[in-house]
Amino acid sequence: MNKDSKSPKGESRPSYTYKGAGVDIDAGNRLVTDIKPLAKATARAGTDAVLGGFGALFDLKALSYQDPLLVATTDGVGTKLKVALEVHEHKTIGIDLVAMCVNDLITQGAEPVFLLDYIAMGKLTPHIAVDVVAGIAAGCREAGCALIGGETAEMPGLYRNDDYDIAGFAVGVVERDRVLPRGDIAPGDVLLGVASSGLHSNGFSLVRQIVADEGLSYWGPAPFDPARKLGMALLDPTRIYVRSVLGGARAGKIKAIAHITGGGTSENVPRILPKGCIAAIDLESWRLPPVFRWLRERGKLEEKEMLRTLNCGIGLVLVAAPDSFALLRKALTDSGETVFEIGEIVAGQPDADPHVKFSGSLRAE
Repeated sequence: MNKDSKSPKGESRPSYTYKGAGVDIDAGNRLVTDIKPLAKATARAGTDAVLGGFGALFDLKALSYQDPLLVATTDGVGTKLKVALEVHEHKTIGIDLVAMCVNDLITQGAEPVFLLDYIAMGKLTPHIAVDVVAGIAAGCREAGCALIGGETAEMPGLYRNDDYDIAGFAVGVVERDRVLPRGDIAPGDVLLGVASSGLHSNGFSLVRQIVADEGLSYWGPAPFDPARKLGMALLDPTRIYVRSVLGGARAGKIKAIAHITGGGTSENVPRILPKGCIAAIDLESWRLPPVFRWLRERGKLEEKEMLRTLNCGIGLVLVAAPDSFALLRKALTDSGETVFEIGEIVAGQPDADPHVKFSGSLRAE
């Protein structure tokens, strides 16, 4: 204590410290030590995935690409974090973070090679931070990319003690002649829907409002899956599609990929189509999974709202030529994916913006 320190009124007071203001540098250093083995376990060709420096290096030559382009994405997991905080479960939210980034990379045919994370907390709670990073590392291993660095920020006053937010930044590599979407998308091409693992990481502001208005507890049974707690069922992590989809993209079997995130099928599919093309999707070609059925019923959600807010059971939409879609579908199924033939590309006005035309209705049974 500095006994000479005076308040404006002249009273003695202790010297200020960063820790006293709410930021514990020593705890941050211990966290880096704790998570180093997690990052090391994600090492792959091109990096040794060692944390602690001011930056991280990646050796593109180690990948043996002939004419590589880098593709970069960044994302978070939104208010799904609020559910994780409610049930004190932080081990899977990192998988969501990786998935949201790397699934965007593969829409351009890119192999994810490394990821950086950012965690902001009101107060550094080591076991929570380690659980989050463990999930990120697990997601990276599943996607085949290395966790090569990141940042943990302790920000009292901006976040409440228990609150935190996470963001990811991922980089992938693709050969120049394999970039998606391809320029030969045309009427007659087939649309394949690859099943989601649940809500993924979108629409949770709506989901949480419905839960609150129904007076439900996240610790109680899930109305759509009574054998599980509601919070845990809602936290099912976003599916990572890298290993099952990348081979088809490299082999030229996939013309385009849409990742169905915020904006749903209505707004994400047109992003991959050229002018003059319409995605004609038959909503009766797959069944609405239980969590979406429950949300539709209890939230009295109109179909249009469902299709532009939630993935409704479809995590990716792929475009394939008629002569290759059957082999592609088999390859995806053999990789563990559930795949539906959901429609086709049809011709619109030559210079008109692409859009989706739905037929039928979302079916529960």
